[in-house]
Amino acid sequence: MPTAIARRGLMLVVSSPSGAGKSTLARRLLESDPLISMSVSVTTRPKRANEVDGKDYFFVSRERFEEMVREGAFLEHATVFGNRYGTPAAAVEKILAKGRDVLFDIDWQGAQQLAQKAKDDLVRVFILPPSRGELERRLNERAADPPEVVARRMAEANNEISRWSEYDYVIVNEDIPKAQKQLEAIVAAERLNRQRQIGLVDFVRRLIGA
Repeated sequence: MPTAIARRGLMLVVSSPSGAGKSTLARRLLESDPLISMSVSVTTRPKRANEVDGKDYFFVSRERFEEMVREGAFLEHATVFGNRYGTPAAAVEKILAKGRDVLFDIDWQGAQQLAQKAKDDLVRVFILPPSRGELERRLNERAADPPEVVARRMAEANNEISRWSEYDYVIVNEDIPKAQKQLEAIVAAERLNRQRQIGLVDFVRRLIGA
């Protein structure tokens, strides 16, 4: 039977400029690792055709979102491209209490707020595209946004990329399978962090017969 040592769940933040691949990497990580749950954000952004309410996002009105802000319901919240996004605190705390990990697909604004509230549990990974041209190609290829939105995302890319130094790890996503392995390696290493393994003291005491 495998040795089980109790640990705190970690909060894994994956950020990138739009089109760099964070959502694809997040999805692949969730599919490969049953110990990670996705934090489902609340947003005022209109639902896209392929999205499911409650699975991809919780879609709410701007009025309801502002009510939740006043109620203190969010761990973090931010405005991105004119839309509001927030992470509901209760759901995240429930997952962490079970010793499971939570994955956050949020931008640098949200990462900063989480760092203020839960720095010890936070692991921040920034995803960079291999080139600006490739970033634009990916945005156009996914056909999820009209041309004017793609242009706006490209204009904002420099500001988003400039935040790379605020993160613990940086991955250049030139190849999805390679980037996925790098992300998985980060998770594996952080789970072994001595301070995060809260059951180590008792385990070592039993080991030496103390």
